[in-house]
Amino acid sequence: MSRIGHAFAAARKSRRAAFVAYITAGDPSLELTVDLARALRRAGADVLELGIPFSDPIADGPTNQRAAERALAAGATPRGVLETIGAIRTQGEEIPIVIFTYANPVLQYGVERFAEDAASAGADGVLFTDVPVEELDRFQPALRANGLDSVLLVTPTSTKERVRAASRRGGGFLYLVSRTGVTGARTTLEADLAANVRAARKVSKLPVAVGFGISSPGQVEAVSRLADGVVVGSAIVDRIARLGDSHELADSVQAFVTPLVEACRR
Repeated sequence: MSRIGHAFAAARKSRRAAFVAYITAGDPSLELTVDLARALRRAGADVLELGIPFSDPIADGPTNQRAAERALAAGATPRGVLETIGAIRTQGEEIPIVIFTYANPVLQYGVERFAEDAASAGADGVLFTDVPVEELDRFQPALRANGLDSVLLVTPTSTKERVRAASRRGGGFLYLVSRTGVTGARTTLEADLAANVRAARKVSKLPVAVGFGISSPGQVEAVSRLADGVVVGSAIVDRIARLGDSHELADSVQAFVTPLVEACRR
């Protein structure tokens, strides 16, 4: 079992959903990304999703698009993101790290070299937002050879066969997008979410985590009653955007995320 799998197993044993926190690496800087990762771990996050900033983030809403723009303007690169993961590990942090990326940066980097460097840096898995299960063969052999989980996305429109295939081919956890569309905080959950989670869990051999649009303790609590994990991203990224490189950034993010983590208890 990978470090990601162990995190979900530990959460389940504690009768809670695992909390997965997303931030964009390099926003507001790669150096502060290390501080933010440590703050999220102190807040109780079980897994960290670290986004590689990309200039055409088609799966992301305005909040994460702007974060990618800020990170790119600050000089973040795929290699810099991997070095940042290494810096997080040198601080003694053992939180599982999933690299959240699009296919293009990895293809430009070189798939085999990226997998080797990601594993050497201390990453545990890779999530491609734009690689369906049918295209996974271009990437998965290199990831597997380096002990990296392939975290796959499924959506409310995914067929039972596609969800089953994503579960069979993927690793770590299965990421169920809560609704059609792009990332971004929402004030309400989708009416059919419970049915979609039940359907996914019925055919998945992996823990099912729900993300896209979750932003408040109440929403986290509701999703925790349904799923094995809860992913919060845009709400955290928005907090980072408002504070920038303030000396209060890490403490403020920790204070914001702590009640979200506490809401994961069933």
